[in-house]
Amino acid sequence: LEEMYGLMLKARGFDEKMLRMQRQGRIGTYGPFSGQEAAQIGSAYALEKNDWIFPSYREIAACMVHGLPLKQSILYVMGHLKGGQTPQGLNIFPVQIIIAGQTLHATGCALATKLRGETDVSVTYFGDGATPQGDFHEALNMASVNKVPAVFFCQNNQWAISVPIHEQTASQTLAQKAIAYGMKGVQVDGNDVLAVYDVMKDATKRARDGEGPTLIEAVTYRQGPHTTADDPTKYRDRDEVDDWVTNKDPILRFYRFLERRGLMNDDKQTEL
Repeated sequence: LEEMYGLMLKARGFDEKMLRMQRQGRIGTYGPFSGQEAAQIGSAYALEKNDWIFPSYREIAACMVHGLPLKQSILYVMGHLKGGQTPQGLNIFPVQIIIAGQTLHATGCALATKLRGETDVSVTYFGDGATPQGDFHEALNMASVNKVPAVFFCQNNQWAISVPIHEQTASQTLAQKAIAYGMKGVQVDGNDVLAVYDVMKDATKRARDGEGPTLIEAVTYRQGPHTTADDPTKYRDRDEVDDWVTNKDPILRFYRFLERRGLMNDDKQTEL
């Protein structure tokens, strides 16, 4: 529990540092993820070393947990030649910029895994804005038809750039979209790191047991801008942001959980 909390703090600190570096002109366009630490770290913590991650540009925390050095993430946002080069022995595909494109790659990798009789699981991360894309539907359909060992992890952070979730879909949840493909769909509180961990453990076990793919919708919130090229004050209500930041922040929430169990206090927090 303490290790997971430490990773969440590390991710938040990194994200804040990258924002400052971008404002100083030291890196290029950056997509912050503050507010989504529980979703990323809880899910990645449940994976085994040989599992595959297919990330978008906002999954630095998940990739960090899986073993990607933070230096590599910095090189990437600096536009360095080797920024997209995954270290040897690390099962993380290059960052995908095309929205929902990585869902197809995960399905293909999972199909290869099944054909080769291996046990690793392919996990792809994407936002709510990826679910209306054609690639998303093709990937889920093929994955379910072939019962491949894959997990489709949607971080529903409420906004696809400037488009709110209620303007993206008429369905009550994103998880229920799994029903159309005959696969399991689960909605989880994406700001509860332990709930996310539990759901992901179940999904990867199902995948390894040959029960097919799972679609997970982690309900969370993007506290900052879509990228550093975006101004969310033009389309988001300040009260909405304050509510998520003040009352639902995943790090503060986990701190209180640990504090009640005698596992965290102000001194340990400062040390971390």
